[in-house]
Amino acid sequence: MANDWKDRLGVVYSTDPNFKYVTAADLDVEPDTLEPARQKLIVGIDRRNRGGKQVTLVSGFVGKEADLAALGKILKTRCGVGGSAKDGQILIQGDFRDRIVDILKSLGYNAKRGN
Repeated sequence: MANDWKDRLGVVYSTDPNFKYVTAADLDVEPDTLEPARQKLIVGIDRRNRGGKQVTLVSGFVGKEADLAALGKILKTRCGVGGSAKDGQILIQGDFRDRIVDILKSLGYNAKRGN
């Protein structure tokens, strides 16, 4: 914290002794996870930058990273493949769009098939 002056470059000096500068890292708050019925998930397929391999991409999740990882684990287990969950998206290896839409609907999510 002693070398945080680089985060404050371009900020005007304050003479208020009670002033506390707030950085973007201080405001890094995850949103609360919406209930499954209010989630609008889109299940699509992606082939970009993956060496010709296909991955099923579930996007549109609003909530905490732990809840995203738990949902990703459920989907990976039921499809029997690997994948990852980060940055609000779940990647499942292979083309499992129809199966994932069925799984998400059975769990109570609003899911629709994308491309």
